[in-house]
Amino acid sequence: MRIGLLTDGGYPYATGESRLWCDRLVRGLPQHEFDLFALSRSAHQEDQGWVRLPPQVSRVRTAPLWTPEDGTLRGSGERGLLARLVTGGEQSYGRRDRRRFTDRLTALATAICTPDEAGTEAGEGPGAQLFAEGLYGLAELARERGGLHLALRSEDTVRILEGASRARGTGRAVQNATVPDHLAFAAELERALRPLSLDWYDQESLGAVDLCHAASGGAAALPGLLAKRFFGVPLLVTEHGVPLRAHYLAAADTPYGTPMRALLAGFHGRLTTEVYRQAAIVTPGNTHVRRWQQRCGADPAKQRTVYPGMAAERFGQVGEDAERLASTGEGEGAGGPDTLVWVGRVEPSKDLIALLHAFAEVRRAAPAARLRVFGAPADGDEATAYLAHCTALAAQLFPDEATGAHTEGVSPVSFEEIGGPEAPDLAAAYGAGGVIVLSSVVEGFPVSLVEAMFCGRATVSTDVGAVVEVIGGTGLVVPPRNPKALADACVALLRDPERRARLGAAARARALELFTVEQNLAAFRGIYLELISHTPVCREADTVDAHGDPLPFATPPEARLLGHWTRPGSHLRPRPDPGRPAAVPSRPATPGSRLPDRPGEPEPQHTRQPEPEGVCAVAAGPAGDGDA
Repeated sequence: MRIGLLTDGGYPYATGESRLWCDRLVRGLPQHEFDLFALSRSAHQEDQGWVRLPPQVSRVRTAPLWTPEDGTLRGSGERGLLARLVTGGEQSYGRRDRRRFTDRLTALATAICTPDEAGTEAGEGPGAQLFAEGLYGLAELARERGGLHLALRSEDTVRILEGASRARGTGRAVQNATVPDHLAFAAELERALRPLSLDWYDQESLGAVDLCHAASGGAAALPGLLAKRFFGVPLLVTEHGVPLRAHYLAAADTPYGTPMRALLAGFHGRLTTEVYRQAAIVTPGNTHVRRWQQRCGADPAKQRTVYPGMAAERFGQVGEDAERLASTGEGEGAGGPDTLVWVGRVEPSKDLIALLHAFAEVRRAAPAARLRVFGAPADGDEATAYLAHCTALAAQLFPDEATGAHTEGVSPVSFEEIGGPEAPDLAAAYGAGGVIVLSSVVEGFPVSLVEAMFCGRATVSTDVGAVVEVIGGTGLVVPPRNPKALADACVALLRDPERRARLGAAARARALELFTVEQNLAAFRGIYLELISHTPVCREADTVDAHGDPLPFATPPEARLLGHWTRPGSHLRPRPDPGRPAAVPSRPATPGSRLPDRPGEPEPQHTRQPEPEGVCAVAAGPAGDGDA
């Protein structure tokens, strides 16, 4: 089958989210053909180029979401532009199309500005229907006229948004929006709705695929919504994180005020609900994401939890060594028996400050303990400053220690990068410790924990995100922002090598069962077949030629019959075995006549002539006598 893979800021670009997962999915299902429809997020991302694509990728269509329109400033436009609305081809709209644009944008803006009443389930209130009416109406207009770029940046758009925010029933924050807020929101709305103006919605693009698979919600799923609307193509949405939650958190770092944040939250909330409502199946990456999706309107009957697959081969040697040491009882277990290891990106959400204070408590109970931090700062000045702060705090809490008067002092805490002589790769970093620690206050799917489990290491982690679901009883979990509890759990494992080995072995077995690439591919292989089995493929492009004329015999006559016309006729049914007693018919049959093919079909009066011998004679033979 042909899969339309929809991405936003990721695959096939060399940088971005879900890039590695998408590449493994495409390469792991060579029996399917993939068409990529990718949205890019920045000029830097496009400059990095694409990853090497496998042969099953037949076509790639890309579109940028970051380029400003030539000659139009963000949040501004000519006065009265709606009166002479133009498209990319510089063709004017008629009065009817201008009225359609006004009505559909008004419906969309009203749904964004007006919250549902208390107690209304997500997707059930009138706001959801109003949002869908406006969204698909704008999409149809953009498809017919070539785009809505300048129209969504016009002064009339700002007036429509202002009128919707002043209407009765809107929230207080939205009512306080000023003209600069509406200008900024019009610019953001135009950028978010740019997929409506793409040229992907024809029989040669998204209309030619059997299934749309969105690698995330939001903008990536928007082309899938339109493919279902225009061509009936089923939509599959996969989310390893929560895009709506990410929008909420990112809003705090923007210079926008409360009214603008409320407008953005209203739009993304409505779009998320519509994506979940129209998707045939939604596959969250863990239970944490699954609960968020249900809160945003996802039907539990449509959800299938599919854990992201990870390559276990790169950690195989370290994990096997841990199992061997645990089975033979050699030494005090795998890795440094008194060493705690932390692996990840250094940023404030990882809460290394709490980890350093917890390690101070560990040192009081176990003076020989060490802490090795493997990682580099995340992108941005804030992460770099946070790493410098953690380094200074470690130097203050743990001054260099020397064993004698003439020896060099060494700190029990070290900050290292993977690739050095002591940790040439990620597996070696996990293998350097006996206990792996995760101290995050915010976490989605804890990749570092799964990697530690592949290595057969016992873990101590904070109860955030999907940590408990991933660990499943094979490690210790403590509350976040609690250095005392974190320290007690680490000391308990450092003092008990046998327990540490048992937990590490159980963790590796769990990871190999649930979090490998193979189980991820098997899950999506079954989901693809399930969707196609419930969605018959019927495309106009398969029944007409290049000139639009009907193709002879493109549709079999049997497809117009009622009932199960695929049941084999009497001439294809197995002949009775002479060695077995013949079944007594329920009523006498005339020699040479055939039984009706479907219940309720009148018995034919004609007799069937014997099949001639020749190339088709094998079809009349007993079932199983040949390849036919």
